[in-house]
Amino acid sequence: MTQLTPLRQIPQENLFRKGDVFVLFGELFGRGYANGLIDEARAAGMTIVGITVGRRDENLKLRALDAEELAEAEAKLGGRIINVPLMAGFDLDAPEGEPNPTEMLSGLTLKGWQEDKLDWAQIERCRAAGTKRFAESTALAMAEIDKLVPDGANVFFAHTMAGGIPKVKVFLAIANRIYKGRGERFMSSRALLDSDLGKLILMNFDEVTANTLQHLIDGSAAIRERVARTGGQVRYSAYGYHGTEILIGGEYLWQSYTNYTQGYAKMRLENVAQKAWAQGIKATVFNCPEIRTNSSDIFVGVELSLFPLLQALKQEGGGAWAQQQWDICQSLLAEGVELQSILDMIESYNANPTSATFRNFEAWPMDNSPELADIMIGTSEEITKLHPDRKALITDHLSSLVLESTGPLMFRGVSDAAGPVLWLNHDIIARQLNKNHP
Repeated sequence: MTQLTPLRQIPQENLFRKGDVFVLFGELFGRGYANGLIDEARAAGMTIVGITVGRRDENLKLRALDAEELAEAEAKLGGRIINVPLMAGFDLDAPEGEPNPTEMLSGLTLKGWQEDKLDWAQIERCRAAGTKRFAESTALAMAEIDKLVPDGANVFFAHTMAGGIPKVKVFLAIANRIYKGRGERFMSSRALLDSDLGKLILMNFDEVTANTLQHLIDGSAAIRERVARTGGQVRYSAYGYHGTEILIGGEYLWQSYTNYTQGYAKMRLENVAQKAWAQGIKATVFNCPEIRTNSSDIFVGVELSLFPLLQALKQEGGGAWAQQQWDICQSLLAEGVELQSILDMIESYNANPTSATFRNFEAWPMDNSPELADIMIGTSEEITKLHPDRKALITDHLSSLVLESTGPLMFRGVSDAAGPVLWLNHDIIARQLNKNHP
């Protein structure tokens, strides 16, 4: 278990300048955390380079981007894309002529999935095939990136890969019960983790979310050594999640969304960075706050921890701009609903003994429970109903503020090289935002 190591001071250092190289190790599909880093890199005058996960053909074989796809990806990135498919995970990999994990899961049903068993020897062969493919593709991509890095330049590798759920229909139904269900529709997250399906998902999470950082560090060794030899420096960042300190009862306390199934892989990601750091390689995992994204919307209740950011903005020296954020959030509520009533609901939710039981850092990530699902999902649904437009929620606005702040914090935090694992809690998020808007 990593010790909780929050970033408490806004980093001031900026290692990077015009002529240095920023490499996004993960494809940019929409607006998200990675955009903040790209914005900072562009402002510093860095050369921006990205990669692609590739695309699947009609037979699900992995291929490079075609000319139109490549042009679109490069326009979105604002830089050059290395057109070597770097799809992580092994759910569609297998030795020639053998079934891949997704095919092995195709017969699972909602009735029998907990008892169904997988051929683990076959799974391991698929995992080995996927790992070999990814390592070889990483080597090809790094050879191309090496040509774009001048001697003596500084290089920032930003790892953004995460995920790994195999595309099987039965999992959507299971996920809806685990992450959205309460009462009769509640399902224990432990039931998933103890099943063969759950064990496979955790293995694939490890490959996508964590082991790809190790592949990146290993694959860029030649670049790192040449850059260091000619007077430059190399830094690595990765996006983690391991709960967040938010204001509860007037003080910053650690809390987390439950059940965060990817938590095991995120801890493995931390371990990769710690191992690299011990070898003198400056790799930092930044554990970022909960936000709402397209991929997080299945996790009902993950957004509840965003609301106390409004209070943090004022507590951390916010002035007129901080008040403006309160006003914006008030305007998103139905007529007659006071923003303070929402904050009171969140305070009540966090003060509930059931919620407090799950604020156990050492036990993270904890399994869900029927009692927690009742109050977490219930509170989430009650607050959502107080918005006239479900596509314009307070948590959408607060998520955009978190995204705005993490870019400069990570960019300069990497320059400072303060440690292998750092938490970006609501205190430093609020201070960075107030600094951005004096």
